[in-house]
Amino acid sequence: MKTCKLIITTVTALLMISPMGSKAEEPLAIIKKMDKVLYGPDDQTSTVRMILTDRGGNERIREANIWQKGSDKRLFRFTAPAAETGIAFLSLPGEVMYIYMPAFGRERRIASHVKNQSFAGTDFTYEDLEAKEYAKTYSPSLIEEKPDKYILEMVPLPSYRSDYSKLIVAVNKQHFYPETMEAYDRGGNKVKSSVYTWKQKDGFWYAYEIHATDLKRSHSTRMIMTDVDFNTEIDDQIFTVRNLTR
Repeated sequence: MKTCKLIITTVTALLMISPMGSKAEEPLAIIKKMDKVLYGPDDQTSTVRMILTDRGGNERIREANIWQKGSDKRLFRFTAPAAETGIAFLSLPGEVMYIYMPAFGRERRIASHVKNQSFAGTDFTYEDLEAKEYAKTYSPSLIEEKPDKYILEMVPLPSYRSDYSKLIVAVNKQHFYPETMEAYDRGGNKVKSSVYTWKQKDGFWYAYEIHATDLKRSHSTRMIMTDVDFNTEIDDQIFTVRNLTR
C-alpha cells in the first residue's frame, strides 16, 4: 500500500513539472506577448515594396515609407509610382486616422464607420493599418493549442469600433508573433486572410512580409519590408497632420 502511494505521489509530482501538466498560457497573456513583439522597439522605420495582384494574375508595384512610434503612432506614405506618390495615411492614438490625397490638396479625417474601406486600392483597410494594441482592443479566447502555435479567436471590445466580427489568429508559441490572421465580417463570413513571414534584426522580430488576400475580390497584396531600422529617435512632429500633407 505504501509503495502504491509512493508511485502515485511521484507520478503527480512529475506531471506538475512536465509540459503536459503545466498550465496553458492565458489568452490575454498570449496577446499581450504578441503586442510586445509587434511594438518591441521604441520606434521603427522601413521602406516597403507592395505587389498588388488581381484575379487575372496581373501585378502592380508600389513603394512606400513607414514610420512607427510606440504602439499608437504610424505614418504610411507612397513614394512610387508617380501616380501614387504622396498619398499618405496617419494613425494616431484614440482611433484617430487621416488620409492625404495630393490630387485634392488636403487631408481628410477617416470616420470610424468607414474604417473597412480599402487604402488606395490595396488589400489593407484603414483598420488593418491602424496602430493599436490588440490586448486593449480585442477580447481573446483560446480555441486550439497545437505543438507550435496557439489558435485564438479575438472579438472586438465594445469600446473599440471594428467592422470585423472576429479575428482568428495563429500565434507562434516560441516567439509569440502572429503567423496567420483571418478576418470575418459582421455576417460571420471570412473576408480576408493574411500570412506573415518574420525576420529578426538587432534583437527585434519584424514582419518581413505580409501577404493579405481579399477573399471577396480574389485580389492580394504582398507588403515586403526592406531597410528596416529600430530606435532611431523619430521626432513626434513626423506624426502630425501638417507633416502628413507635405
